[in-house]
Amino acid sequence: MSHAAVAGHGDHHGHDAHHGPDPRVLLSRENIYLPEGAGKGVSTILLGVGAVCIALTVAGAVVHGPKHALASYLVGVMAVMAMSLGAMFFVMSQHLINAGWSVTIRRQAENIMSLLPFAVALLIPYLIAQLLLPDDMKLIQWMRSDMKGDYLLQKKAPYLNEPFFVIRSLLYIGVWLYLCQRLWSHSVTQDRTGDRTETVKARRMCTWGMFAFALSVAFASFDWLMSLDFRFFSTMWPVYIFAGCAFSSVALMAIVIAVLRTMGRLTGVVTQEHSHDLGKLMFSFSVFWAYIAFSQYFLIWYSNIPEETAYYLHRREGGWEVLSALLCFGHFVVPFLILMLRKVKQSSLALAGVGLWMLLMHVLDVFWIVRPMVYASAPADTSASGVAVWLDIVAISGIVAIYAGLLIRKVASGVLIPLNDPRQDEALAHKNYV
Repeated sequence: MSHAAVAGHGDHHGHDAHHGPDPRVLLSRENIYLPEGAGKGVSTILLGVGAVCIALTVAGAVVHGPKHALASYLVGVMAVMAMSLGAMFFVMSQHLINAGWSVTIRRQAENIMSLLPFAVALLIPYLIAQLLLPDDMKLIQWMRSDMKGDYLLQKKAPYLNEPFFVIRSLLYIGVWLYLCQRLWSHSVTQDRTGDRTETVKARRMCTWGMFAFALSVAFASFDWLMSLDFRFFSTMWPVYIFAGCAFSSVALMAIVIAVLRTMGRLTGVVTQEHSHDLGKLMFSFSVFWAYIAFSQYFLIWYSNIPEETAYYLHRREGGWEVLSALLCFGHFVVPFLILMLRKVKQSSLALAGVGLWMLLMHVLDVFWIVRPMVYASAPADTSASGVAVWLDIVAISGIVAIYAGLLIRKVASGVLIPLNDPRQDEALAHKNYV
């Protein structure tokens, strides 16, 4: 269905007396576009705050050492990258199953996905630093020259070596950027031309794209997060990281959509029915994350292999046990109990509130993975874990602030829904029966 610029008939709510909502009103420019310059002031403030925080992070690297600063920086980078990767998964999955209900919310997933190049641009300096810094400043332990004699590292050397690491990293980045660019191109080209074959092309690309996405995310999670402690190993690790990606992306989508609806946009286009389904996804991925996290912990506890249990033991001392307990309750129990309520799932504002909490838990989850590695060589030094908390705050906040500022500009720069999608009628008439 092509985009109707203005309303012609129906009442002031956009309803035809006999046929329900009038698409010409629902798809009016005033409903699916933001005013020119919308959000620019907030975006500029966020970008400015982010730039100041990054500058303070650099200063902190001088005062407290680059290892700590890089760890805090990596937490922010991987947190925002997970949001964009999760949004890419959402877009591809909706194309693959030919979903109609999600068409009117898909553009916000595409906007979040489109910031993946920004996350990649932030990651590259970190990777270069790991390759070039002296041994005592490296966060990735297996890259240290004094670790080359380690028995386990020698067994893993065919995989854990710098040249192969660089090749793999470039491959992951190349796959993601290609998928991101093509998915975005198909969507906006259909906006402009009305060519319905763009939907078919996108779905065909996702048949192999989802496979490439799954493999690249799995091995990237090994290389950039799990191999920080090269002795640790878990075959469930990629699924754990993917669960965090999906968990955080739907939470961010809920926040963006709630803000747009509060601004008077998407009225009748994104309804209580869409919020209900988005709430179901938030609930599902919170349970999925908890299931994978517990299963991984349980299997490692049961097998009791020292190289694996050391990873969790290190996070049960020096103050990290508080964060571990917080994640159990905050990342699962709290959203689980709240999202069980139908009224919460049907309210975009309530979902946004839960989404903010979920994003905080997501960042803390990445923090729990990365930051203990700063003092992994001396786990008994409990006092060190509390050093320079301000550096953690400014590094993570800086990256998140810049990401949020860019996302606001991206959302405001174009139409708020995919235009001319052949499944648009289904999305506009969507209704839950469960």
